[in-house]
Amino acid sequence: MDEWKIVYGRNPVRELLIAAPERVSKLMVASGSRWSSLDEVLNIALQNGINVEYSERRNLDRLSQGGSHQGIVAFVKGFKQFSLHDVIREIHPRLKGKVVVALDGVTDPQNLGAIVRTAHCFGVNGILIPRHRSVSVTPVVVKTSAGAINYTPVITVTNLASAIDFLKKEGFWVYGAEADAPWEIDALRFDGDVALVVGGEEKGIRPLIREKCDFLFAIPMVGKINSLNVSVATGVALYTIFSKLRKS
Repeated sequence: MDEWKIVYGRNPVRELLIAAPERVSKLMVASGSRWSSLDEVLNIALQNGINVEYSERRNLDRLSQGGSHQGIVAFVKGFKQFSLHDVIREIHPRLKGKVVVALDGVTDPQNLGAIVRTAHCFGVNGILIPRHRSVSVTPVVVKTSAGAINYTPVITVTNLASAIDFLKKEGFWVYGAEADAPWEIDALRFDGDVALVVGGEEKGIRPLIREKCDFLFAIPMVGKINSLNVSVATGVALYTIFSKLRKS
């Protein structure tokens, strides 16, 4: 199945219709469905000439492959593709610098979706993922992002190390999150344009990518478990960066 063929879930479908209705070819709604934003969704579909089909819930179950579709599935024609050049052209109006997240080997689609959602909330320009040994953008990612993927692009790069080199040439400082790093995150200033590198769930940042980082930092913790889920760790780091780059 084409990973961009469908989008399911109430918030993801609603945000897609608001952001890019021209990319939706059809909606499938479970028969008898009612929820607070359904009328809004149906009105947007009507205004944009999008066909709405009512079907048994089991058909939506099949399309979403067991995912939590919440009674609605959108059939998608295609999504705009962004390049790294595209996403670093502008600074978020609430920030004093650009922010890019580079994920080195994140393989869980729910982690990627949660990172996209958090990144959007903190003004991130875009998220880089490598083409190989990484999760791609799937319906699960779209659903977990709660629609944020319509606003914060995920860019697949052939070579993550080369992409980081490009960012450095463009003036970005590269910060890597590592549990045993010599610096704690609060000690860093995060001035200017920032590239945040986060490793995968099992192996962390690869040595080659680690060498590209200007700074390595750890998130201080006091619990008996000394590690965070990758999406949670990314959220903590992005909030810290946001707090230091936010315009007063």
